[in-house]
Amino acid sequence: MKKSLALLAVLGCFSQSSTAATTTLASNQAAWASAGQSGYHSLAEEFGAALSYKPVTPAAPLGITGFDIGLEASSTSLTTDAKTAWQNLIPGTSTPSSIIVPKLYVAKGLPFDIDVAAFVSAVPTTSITLTGAAISYAIIGGGVALPAITIRGAFTNLSGIDELSFNTKSLDISISKGFLGFTPYAGVGEVWVSSSTTNAYAQLAGITSESFNQPKVYVGLNINLGLPNLALEADTTGGISTYSAKIGLRW
Repeated sequence: MKKSLALLAVLGCFSQSSTAATTTLASNQAAWASAGQSGYHSLAEEFGAALSYKPVTPAAPLGITGFDIGLEASSTSLTTDAKTAWQNLIPGTSTPSSIIVPKLYVAKGLPFDIDVAAFVSAVPTTSITLTGAAISYAIIGGGVALPAITIRGAFTNLSGIDELSFNTKSLDISISKGFLGFTPYAGVGEVWVSSSTTNAYAQLAGITSESFNQPKVYVGLNINLGLPNLALEADTTGGISTYSAKIGLRW
């Protein structure tokens, strides 16, 4: 029953987003001039931390018959600079204290210790949607004595904000070791952020595209009870913290 309620809550967020008015950027030069390049950069940094790929999974490969299917949510607190930039550059929306991102997630194990994963997401009360995908390879598959070590490449793409193009690419390496259904894990990596706008007023204000990288570090705990699975993760990307949780089925 609890899982059904969680699913309805997430699907409700997707439905709400699909019917929300299109999110638009500021349509006056003064707003862009007030935010400036630094404000635009701050917002891009925040989006990079919030919307880049979050593994929320241990390093051990799923195996050729394995699946990981779940409902995931992450929360990233907005910095003061990002809140100010949001107020200037995304008018007509209330400035949130944090960016909440619900996701529908699925991963599949393939031969040779390779896993592939994908998600779709919608930010509640906005027209903003996010999609992402990842491929990972276990350098060490793990076992009774050895931890698992995995490298992962991922990509995310934001849509639903008129005149804004935003995507991230990331690469990370993680390690995990299971103990009686409990699997702590940790990882480090790098996120590359690309953000550009075709807004005419931004161009008049001299705002140019942003392309930069952010260091990433994360720790998590996966709890597997047969089929039911819960994963919790804390991530810091570019010095900005995100907390994620995923509930679902993993085998």
